[in-house]
Amino acid sequence: MIKRLQRKFVVIAAVCLLIVEFAIIGGINGVNIYQTNKNADDLLNIIIENDGRFPEFDPKGMKHDKPQDNSDSSSPPESKKPDKHRGFNEETKYQTRYFVVYADGNGEITKVDTGHVAAVSSSQAIEYGKSVLDSGKTSGTSGNYRYKTGDTDKGKIIVFMDCRSDSATKNRFLLVSCAIGAAGYILVCLLIIIFSKRAIRPVVESFEKQKQFITDAGHEIKTPLAIISANTEVLEMVSEPNQWTVSIKNQITRLNGLLKELLSLAKMEEEKPALTMADFNISDAVYDAASPFTTLAETKGKKLTIDVANGLSYHGDEGAIRQLVSILTENAVKYADENGEIAVKLFTSHNGKETDLEVSNTCKEPPQGDLTKLFDRFYRDDNSRSRSKGEKKGGYGIGLSIAQAIVRSHKSKISCKAENGMMIFTAQLK
Repeated sequence: MIKRLQRKFVVIAAVCLLIVEFAIIGGINGVNIYQTNKNADDLLNIIIENDGRFPEFDPKGMKHDKPQDNSDSSSPPESKKPDKHRGFNEETKYQTRYFVVYADGNGEITKVDTGHVAAVSSSQAIEYGKSVLDSGKTSGTSGNYRYKTGDTDKGKIIVFMDCRSDSATKNRFLLVSCAIGAAGYILVCLLIIIFSKRAIRPVVESFEKQKQFITDAGHEIKTPLAIISANTEVLEMVSEPNQWTVSIKNQITRLNGLLKELLSLAKMEEEKPALTMADFNISDAVYDAASPFTTLAETKGKKLTIDVANGLSYHGDEGAIRQLVSILTENAVKYADENGEIAVKLFTSHNGKETDLEVSNTCKEPPQGDLTKLFDRFYRDDNSRSRSKGEKKGGYGIGLSIAQAIVRSHKSKISCKAENGMMIFTAQLK
């Protein structure tokens, strides 16, 4: 149980960390891609605004197309428009590789300018331009080029800018961030595994105290029960047995049964329960364990059928498996509908790797909600599972908990489901 709790803690922490890593890496790369594309679009806008070329750069943060005539010092200087594009500097026009396609109002290409790029010829530039005009898009990516369209007095202008360098930078950034994120994730997961025992230590201590309390209380209660039982027998020897002494003896028997099952459950939930693992004929074991309940079912007006495949072998604790069969069969007989049917089946699963033990009983109104609660300690849902009016079901509500502990100690799974008016418990023994 402690190891399962530790594994769950590690898995949950690892999943949460993975989600955070994805969010951080995805967010960083998303911002990087957005900013890179925005810078490219800003440069495309500059070229479009200046009719297919870069303007002259003003080191003071101004841009102009023609040299200013300041020979008349008496006149105030002409107002200049500040450059609104932060990525534009004196080297930008020499670093940016682009070509321009011009088209008239009818969408016919009239001119191309490939003087600022070496990888594209005029005919290729025309093909690029036609592709964009046919698509009707105003911006996007075509091959290695990011493009943007604009309108002029003479028609339409399409500027294509080489973005291979930006794409390579984005890919490298993505690769590096993923590598760093993966390394960090593995490192943190290792730390989680190392310190997980310390994290769940309070729960482990609480569980150990609870288990120790059950064991100590079980042994301590045995003594007063033995004394009460002996005193009751003395009373029956002195005087005749009566309803009071009979009731006392019945409750003593009930308490002894409860203590036995509590101690058995505590033993089964130990990290390494003392099981005797060996190969045995599970077919014979299941049949022998289920057969005695045939008579019990008949006395309650119910029918028990046993369908066990012959000659099946299993490696496990034979005594524990017999106890598992007894618990599930007794539970089915107890909670089956009046005049209902109970079936015990043992067969090989479809994949041939498991031996499935299936115990079912008729149940017209099965329990509502999460059926896994039936395996909880002291959980009973007599109102929904009991169909025989006035019949006392008894039990302590820990039988199925013991069954689950037995199955888990064999590294297997047990489940329950309600379908077609049947309650079906299945132990998949690996």
